[in-house]
Amino acid sequence: MLDLTYDAPKPKVIAGAKSDWELVIGLEVHAQVATAAKLFSGASTRFGAEPNSNVAFVDAGMPGMLPVINEGCVAQAVRTGLGLRAEINLFSAFDRKNYFYPDLPQGYQISQLYHPIVGEGEVIVEMGEGIARRVRIERIHLEQDAGKSIHDMDPHMSFVDLNRTGVALMEIVSRPDIRGPEEAAAYVGKLRQIMRYLGTCDGNMQNGNLRADVNVSVCRPGDYEKYQETQDFSHLGTRCEIKNMNSMRFIQAAIDYEARRQIAIREDGGTIDQETRLYDPDRNETRSMRSKEEAHDYRYFPCPDLLPLEIDQGWVDDIAAGLPELPDQKKARFITDFGLSDYDASVLTAEAENAAYFEEVADGADGKLAANWVINELFGRLKKDDDKGISESPVSPAQLRGIISLITGGDISGKIAKDLFEIVYTEGGDPAEIVTARGMKQVTDTGAIEAAVDQIIADNPAQVEKAKVNPKLAGWFVGQVMKATGGKANPKAVNEIVAKKLGG
Repeated sequence: MLDLTYDAPKPKVIAGAKSDWELVIGLEVHAQVATAAKLFSGASTRFGAEPNSNVAFVDAGMPGMLPVINEGCVAQAVRTGLGLRAEINLFSAFDRKNYFYPDLPQGYQISQLYHPIVGEGEVIVEMGEGIARRVRIERIHLEQDAGKSIHDMDPHMSFVDLNRTGVALMEIVSRPDIRGPEEAAAYVGKLRQIMRYLGTCDGNMQNGNLRADVNVSVCRPGDYEKYQETQDFSHLGTRCEIKNMNSMRFIQAAIDYEARRQIAIREDGGTIDQETRLYDPDRNETRSMRSKEEAHDYRYFPCPDLLPLEIDQGWVDDIAAGLPELPDQKKARFITDFGLSDYDASVLTAEAENAAYFEEVADGADGKLAANWVINELFGRLKKDDDKGISESPVSPAQLRGIISLITGGDISGKIAKDLFEIVYTEGGDPAEIVTARGMKQVTDTGAIEAAVDQIIADNPAQVEKAKVNPKLAGWFVGQVMKATGGKANPKAVNEIVAKKLGG
């Protein structure tokens, strides 16, 4: 496990406020389940299909059409719960949540209110090297997504695309444990990272596959501690919910604005209305959408078309046995096994594909050197090249490991290695063969290096006298020797011979 300190909540100081206020945040994250078919039908979940082409009769709310549970969606929810160290409920049930949207053909959403499939868990959110916050998960439940209304294709009409209708969502509900905008974004980022490692959600926020409803309230310093002791939500102040946030940056900006808005109202003697709000990124403000509904407003009742869901503990155990190594575990192992810094290990484990690539490079190689080349050279080059991902890298792990082996074996210098890397990146090929074919091998013959040093010294007597007075100027001779040998001379040997000659 990582050596982390869990910091205590601190009052949030809002610039311009008359006094200190604490910010309290809870999130409801909607994660699209990574399955080929929808929650209750066999219709495809493929993104980008023609409008209304991925719609089964049950998705369209046709009379007499009955939902059939997709076992793969259930398995993915269980897998996510296990990844969040949550309780898996062997008994769960579906309910109807009744409300009208033009893109919800049934007139209700099948969800889970009373008996969710996953119970309490937790997420560890790192807020700096060695500092973390523990955010409690209240529940995860499965539910259907709604469709999409399109308002910008015609000046007089709106259109409805039902492709998303019935797509399986996991709603991950946190406790109000989050204390600031940066922490909220970090929490969503950590959830996304874990689910991508698990393969349960691709985390694509741009496509709407990961969205967050953000509940924000403000309270006086000390009131949060009272809530912790009593679990009485009245200590936390009236909350407002900001709907459908699909950007880490917007989540932070919306929370900051909403906190300032609520503080200004309360300091002027007003009261906060519990409501649902939308965030306008162009104006950087939240605005009222509707009054906040409670559970009774939706007239929840058990779904008559679906039996309760009962799963076997052995099935859950089989899923648990197949879980991959998760980000925190992998990061701790990288620090221990490869001697990496906290920062380097964090960068390399941010995505499972990056971590797997690094491990292949570091297999039998110097771990720290491998990390340096993957992070600084490869990632840097991929970013320049249209911000490519690791899966698009033209340099394979074996090729990069070959370059590192040539460095540690003394065959090439660091400077030559960078030239070699660019050749491999743009042209491909075996690094060792390229070095031989192009005469890039490092000069280790001390006789040849000494001859080059003697020549430079003989040609620059004035510089020699200066170097004898100021030894730091010896670096000039080293540079001239490296230039004369085309960068192929062994730098260590050059430094030793120059120091010996000038000191003698």
